[in-house]
Amino acid sequence: MIASDKTGTREEWMAARIDLLQAEKEWTRQGDELARRRQALPWVRIDKAYRFDTEDGDATLRDLFRGRSQLLVYHFMFGPDYTAGCPSCSMIADGFNGLEVHLANHDVMLWAVSRAPLAKLQAFKRRMGWTFPWASASAGDFNADFNVWFTPDQQRLGAVDYNYRREAGFAWRAGEEGGGSGAEARIAAMCGTDTATFQRDRPGMSAFALEDGVVHHTYSAYARGLDGLWGAYQWLDRAPRGRNETGVWWRRHDEYGRD
Repeated sequence: MIASDKTGTREEWMAARIDLLQAEKEWTRQGDELARRRQALPWVRIDKAYRFDTEDGDATLRDLFRGRSQLLVYHFMFGPDYTAGCPSCSMIADGFNGLEVHLANHDVMLWAVSRAPLAKLQAFKRRMGWTFPWASASAGDFNADFNVWFTPDQQRLGAVDYNYRREAGFAWRAGEEGGGSGAEARIAAMCGTDTATFQRDRPGMSAFALEDGVVHHTYSAYARGLDGLWGAYQWLDRAPRGRNETGVWWRRHDEYGRD
């Protein structure tokens, strides 16, 4: 039921909507300015020879551009020990799946990159019905260098630098190599692993530019910096009750109705 103080006349609604419109326009202008500032960041040359396993074989970071001058990478949480891709990343990927053809025809390649072996990624991609290209970075330092994978020692020692800040050490429960409770433990279980293993991989996105044969890193975002890429939330933010969350409600799209 909608609370009675939420109701009003059409005239009251219109007045409130016009007032809100001014704030929305300001938010749009702020978004335009943020985009401009992202594009104004200095480019950092990449000389390291990253290697990826793709459906077309072994590839370099430059190969992922596939003739375009810009590359966007979604760092999809799918570690080698996972039995399935992260459900949160999967929901985000549902939102950008199908966009890759439009971006590719506007000089931008979009890839997902994960640490799981390619065969695992391809099987999950078929299950989800996705079309975007997905590469495995299992054999190199790409995920570590872009701050989306961390070692057990980094977890224990509080040496995890994620989303541009240092995290406290992971708290293992006595006698257990994993631990964790609540939402993250539930999501970890959905990936067939424990919380500590699950948290060693993190979500993010990174942007790259290719100019005069040289690859440059231009931008990366993590955690809630990915909110704008989470398409379902953009719709929920416009729904009458908003995100309306009390816990982990989402599933991979083929799992709804199972429980």
